[in-house]
Amino acid sequence: MKRSLFGLAIAVAAAAPAAAQESPARPAPCSADIYHAFDFWLGDWEVFDPKGAKAGDNSITREEGGCLIVERWTGAKGGSGQSFNFYDEAAKKWRQVWVSRGVTIDYTGGLNEKGEMALEGTVAYRNGKTAPFRGVWTPLANGDVRQHFEEYNPDAKTWDEWFTGIYKKKPSPAP
Repeated sequence: MKRSLFGLAIAVAAAAPAAAQESPARPAPCSADIYHAFDFWLGDWEVFDPKGAKAGDNSITREEGGCLIVERWTGAKGGSGQSFNFYDEAAKKWRQVWVSRGVTIDYTGGLNEKGEMALEGTVAYRNGKTAPFRGVWTPLANGDVRQHFEEYNPDAKTWDEWFTGIYKKKPSPAP
């Protein structure tokens, strides 16, 4: 019995390359244009507030066969956070889920008519408070990216600025 299983395993292994050659090439997962709508945000960045003070560093990478964009934020004052960004095929929208020390933001959207990534959803704080939330990433002509977040204030019935950052690409390391 052991010999026949061993022989079968060798026969299957020998046939595998031939079978692989016969199957048609499949496109890479998440290779359609819609999966690249947020590519302008990829890279290693220094982030500055509107007055020019450094707010932090951010690394934005494509992972999971190109199907996921992962953000890793380190604030200049020690804060941190991460987000998963992906095109949700079922909803036909981009989605970001951000987590920073228990605060979460979950929002969806897509490219607007200006070519900006615009998402809307909810921010949830550790104390149980939630609020409508929106964010816009604007690619600038010089290669920078402007990120602008707002939280809805139900008492004042206004959208209040939550964070604005100007992303500047870090220089590539010398070879």
